[in-house]
Amino acid sequence: MAITHNLGFPRIGANRELKFSLESYWKGQQSSKDLLKVAAELRRVHWQQQQKLDWLPVGDFSLYDQVLDMSLTLGNIPTRAVHDGNELESYFRAARGRSTSDVGEQHCVHAAEMTKWFDTNYHYLVPEVSADSQFTLNPSRLLTQLGETKAQGINAKPVIIGPITYLSLCKPKDNSQALTLLDRLLPVYQELLTALQSVGVQWLQIDEPLLVTDLDKNWRDAFEKAYTYLNVSGVKILLASYFGTLEDNLTLAAALPVDGLHLDCVSNNAQGRRDARTLLAALSKDRILSLGIINGRNIWKADLNETLDWLEPLSKQLGDRLWLAPSCSLLHVPYSLNREEELDAGVRSWLAFADEKLEELYIVGRALNEGRNAVASKLTDNAQALSSRRQSVRVINPAVRKNVAAITTSMGQRQSPYSQRAVIQSERLKLPLFPTTTIGSFPQTAEIRQLRQRHKRGELSLEQYQQYIKEEIAFCIAEQEQLGLDVLVHGEAERNDMVEYFGQQLNGYAFSQYGWVQSYGSRCVKPPILYGDISRPSRMTLEWICYAQSLTKKHVKGMLTGPVTILNWSFVRDDQPRKDSCYQLALAIREEVLDLEAAGVSIIQIDEAALREGLPLRHGEWQHYLGWAVESFRITANGVADKTQIHTHMCYSEFNDIIESIAHMDADVITIETSRSDMELLNAFDHFNYPNDIGPGVYDIHSPNIPSVESIVALMNKAEKQLPSEKLWINPDCGLKTRNWEEVLPALKNMVAAAKQLRELNNGILVDETVLLGKVTTS
Repeated sequence: MAITHNLGFPRIGANRELKFSLESYWKGQQSSKDLLKVAAELRRVHWQQQQKLDWLPVGDFSLYDQVLDMSLTLGNIPTRAVHDGNELESYFRAARGRSTSDVGEQHCVHAAEMTKWFDTNYHYLVPEVSADSQFTLNPSRLLTQLGETKAQGINAKPVIIGPITYLSLCKPKDNSQALTLLDRLLPVYQELLTALQSVGVQWLQIDEPLLVTDLDKNWRDAFEKAYTYLNVSGVKILLASYFGTLEDNLTLAAALPVDGLHLDCVSNNAQGRRDARTLLAALSKDRILSLGIINGRNIWKADLNETLDWLEPLSKQLGDRLWLAPSCSLLHVPYSLNREEELDAGVRSWLAFADEKLEELYIVGRALNEGRNAVASKLTDNAQALSSRRQSVRVINPAVRKNVAAITTSMGQRQSPYSQRAVIQSERLKLPLFPTTTIGSFPQTAEIRQLRQRHKRGELSLEQYQQYIKEEIAFCIAEQEQLGLDVLVHGEAERNDMVEYFGQQLNGYAFSQYGWVQSYGSRCVKPPILYGDISRPSRMTLEWICYAQSLTKKHVKGMLTGPVTILNWSFVRDDQPRKDSCYQLALAIREEVLDLEAAGVSIIQIDEAALREGLPLRHGEWQHYLGWAVESFRITANGVADKTQIHTHMCYSEFNDIIESIAHMDADVITIETSRSDMELLNAFDHFNYPNDIGPGVYDIHSPNIPSVESIVALMNKAEKQLPSEKLWINPDCGLKTRNWEEVLPALKNMVAAAKQLRELNNGILVDETVLLGKVTTS
C-alpha cells in the first residue's frame, strides 16, 4: 500500500490569523499567551485539513521563520538578541531587531540578516556563527507540538532542517568556515533525536535541500559523516531533498545510512523520474522511497492520469515502501480555492492550492492502492480540466508571439555608453553629491487599505477613489520636500502590491481574493496567476506619476516593476518556457517606459528585486537564465534616450557571483540592500570595477529600528572605501510600504542629515560638474 504524507503546510492562516496576531503582539496590544493560543489553534486546524494523509508534518509551523526556529532549537540565537532569558522576546529581537518589551524605548538590536530560501520568494533569517560558536539543545518547541498531536490522535512526523543544510545557511562573523562546526553540532542533533525517541516518535523528516545543489568533496564528506553519526538513533530518518533533482549527488544520497529518501519529481520531471528509477534499483529492500509527485511551488493542477502511468510500475515493485507527497512544503502556495468566488471560473478549474493538492495526492494514493476505478470520476474531472486549459483560446495571442519573434539585439542597447550618458544626465538633473531618494513606496496605512476595499465594494466611485489617492500623493510629495530628499517618488498609494498592481493591468493574468502566501514573518503576498500570453492594453502608471510631478519642481521617479521580478513573483504558467513569458513582459513594460519618457519623466526606476532569486540552484544552468533575464531587463529599459536616467533596485541578494551580469544590465543607477549585512555585500566590488552609480541601502526597512545619523554616515564611509563618492546614492534598503510614518519620517530625516554631513566632509574636493558621473556638488 502506497503511503501518503506531507512535507509542510502553509502556516499564516487561511485568513492571515497569524499575521494579525503577530502584529498585534508586536504593538503590545496582545499578550504572548494570546499569540501562542492563536498559533496552537492554527496548528489544530491545519492538521485537521491534512487528516486524510497517513503521516502529518509537525514542526513545520513557525511564528516567524523555520530557519530561525532551528537556530532556537540549537541554541544559536545571537547574544545581542538575548532578552533576560525570555525566549520569545529573544526570538523576535533576532528576527526584527525589536521585541514587544522594547515598544516605546530607544533600545535597538541589529536584526539578523535576511535572504531568500534557495530559489523561492520565502525569506529566512541567516544563522550567525563564529569559530567559538557552541550549540545547546532546546527541544521545547517540537516537544510542545508533539504533545498537541498526541492529544488529537495524529500520526506525527516531526520536521527539522538537517545539519548540513543548516551549516550551509550559516554566515560566519569572522574568517572561520561554518563546516568546521560540524563536530560540535552533531551531538546536539543526536540529543534531539534521542529526545524525540523518548516521546514515541517513529519517523523524523530531516530536510536537506542542499542535496540538489553543486557540492564539493568537503560537503559530500560532511553528509556521510553526519548521517553515519546520527544512524545510531532508534528514530527512523526520512531524508528530504527538494527544489530540484539529485543528479550527481544521487549516489551519495543512496549510500547514506537513512531509512528513506524523498525526491522532488516535478521540478524537472524527466530527471526526477530518472532519479526515482535509479534509486529504486539502488535502495536496499528495507528502505522507503518517497516521491514528490505534486508541485508544491506552483498552483496548476497535476495530470493525475499521466502521473499514475509512471507510478503504477514503481508501486508494484515497492509496495508499502512507496511514499507519496508534494514535491516540497506547501508553504509556497495559498490555502484553498474554496472561497475564490470572484476568480474566473475557467481559470479556477485549472488550479490547485494547498487543500486541492492534498486531495490530488489522496486521489493518486487511493488509485494505486485500490485501482483507478475507485476514483474514476475524479480522474475524469481532472482530465477535462487539463483539456480545457490546453484548448482555451485565452491562452495564446498570435500578435504577442509575433512581437516576441521580432525582438532584435538593438532593442536592448542604449544609444551611448554610460560614461557619455552620465554627463548628459548630470546636466539635466543637477543633483548634489550623495543624492538622496527612496526605493518607491511609502507607508500603506490602514486608511489607504480601507479606501481600496471601499472602492472594490462599490462604496466609493472611481472618481472619489482617485481623488483620495491624489490627496495621498500630494501629502507624500509634501513630506519628501519637507525632509529635503533630492529625488522624489509618488509613494505608490494606488498600488496594492508591486507585482499584482501591474498584473491587474496586463492581459494574460488572473487574480485570487485570498491567495496569500508568506514572504517572511507577518509579510504576506498574493501572487498573480500568469495563465496566458501577455500584453498591455493601456497605460498603467503615467497619470499618477505626472500628477506627482506637477506638484514639485524636483524630479519624481517613474516607478515600475521589471519583467523578471513580475515573472518570479507570479505563479507562472507551466506550458511554455519561463523565458518566453519574460520576453512578453519585457515588451509590455517597455511600452510603459517609453510613455513615461515621452511625458517628460526624467528618471525611471525599473525594480528587479527578484533577479537573483530566479537563479538556478545548479551553476551549470546560470548562464542560460542570466542570458534571457538580463536581456529582458535591457529590452524593457534601453529604448530611452541618453538623457533619461534608468534606475533598478535589488533587495536581499548576494551579488559577488553574478556582478558581471548585473553590470551588463547597464542601469544608470542600481540600489541594493546593504544595511543588515553592514555593507558586506559591497565586497563584490573589491575585484570588479562596477562602471555605473550605486545606492547601498542604509536603512533596514524590515525592522522598526530608526537608524541614527551616525550609523548611516558610518555605513557610507564603508561604502566609500570600495566605491568612488561621486558614484554613491543614499537610500533605504527597500520600499517603505510595510512601515508606519512615525518610523519613516525620523529615519529619512536622519538619512538626509547624514547626506549633508557627507557632502561637508567631501566639500574640499573640487569636482568638475561636466565630468562628475551623474551629479554636481552643492558648493
